[in-house]
Amino acid sequence: MIDDIFEKVELHQKRANAARSEIKEWNVIDSEIFDNFEKIKTIDTFIYRFIKLQDLMGEKLFKVFLNEIGEYKDNMSLLDVLDKLEKFDIVKESYDWMEYRKLRNRLTHEYPNNEDEVIEGIIMAMNVFDEMVLIKDNIFNYIHKK
Repeated sequence: MIDDIFEKVELHQKRANAARSEIKEWNVIDSEIFDNFEKIKTIDTFIYRFIKLQDLMGEKLFKVFLNEIGEYKDNMSLLDVLDKLEKFDIVKESYDWMEYRKLRNRLTHEYPNNEDEVIEGIIMAMNVFDEMVLIKDNIFNYIHKK
């Protein structure tokens, strides 16, 4: 089961990273991107894959991982799960993941009259993407050490 989840996580990570690399090549993310359909498609791809990655990790990977190591209980809240992950050095601080979740929620809403907020969210997502990948790698490494 965990291998299937890792496979899906890797797919979203790979596609998000490809879009993010393209965005980084632009050097500047400003309101002009909203006038360029190709750039909008690239941003949409990154945001979609970022959200899918964050959802899959938060809703499935974390629970399945903790279940695999005998640490998951059905009544655990997300915060309980994150606290366990923190104890196993999978996440640095559970607070960080909660912030990623807020960012994910922010990215799902379109603000047509507030381009600056959209741009800020994109930049933040690009910056936390590596942290999310590191968390996934920590789980993968933990599982494969056993």
